[in-house]
Amino acid sequence: MSVQFYGWEVTYDDDSPLVELGASQEPKDRGVYTMYHGTSVANAQIIIANGFQQSSGGMLGKGVYVSRDKKKADRYPLKNLPSDRVSLELHVCVGRVKRIDKDNHPMQYTWSSQGYDTAWVPPNCGMKAVPSGLEEDCVFDPKRVKVVGIARAPDNVLKDLQQLVANSLKNPTGGDGGAASHGGGAVDVCSLCNRKTQQGSPHIKQSCWGCGQNICTLMTRHVCRVSN
Repeated sequence: MSVQFYGWEVTYDDDSPLVELGASQEPKDRGVYTMYHGTSVANAQIIIANGFQQSSGGMLGKGVYVSRDKKKADRYPLKNLPSDRVSLELHVCVGRVKRIDKDNHPMQYTWSSQGYDTAWVPPNCGMKAVPSGLEEDCVFDPKRVKVVGIARAPDNVLKDLQQLVANSLKNPTGGDGGAASHGGGAVDVCSLCNRKTQQGSPHIKQSCWGCGQNICTLMTRHVCRVSN
């Protein structure tokens, strides 16, 4: 008998490992974490289809700029209207992490050439380049970053973007390579519920019969937009 899912919220009372951290917690080397990236509608479509491209520069040099603080991603692009802002939900294999917590840090632009995969700027560290005080990360290799969902988007494009993500997860290309398996030592992680999986035992994934979004039966929360 098949089961149709609509929407729910649960709390786990076991020790099942979640690969999530608060914005103020330092990411552990080789972990896989949920992060967010703010971009335009047009760029979101390109990223979902082809994966991220390394930026040419920034406050931490080349890389993909992301944050575990959704509020940070929701502000970008800064000059765009809210009707042209999309926050992508990501799984990021951080690899080896370097903390950058002050202006003119000696490794602010050179961390990637000294054996680190990700630079982490903690919240409220006082860096002038981060006036918002919100947490920020720069991942040097775009293949460590995988789009797994849409955290925020204008209503008129939300369903289309969700479908693009669903298609990309069903038919992965060479775009992002799958962040959860990058680097050899990273854990296997369900791309939807963000919980660790046992080797050879993937989680059951189905579509919500209301909104059609791909969901995992172990997700702690699913809000069906059709029902609200």
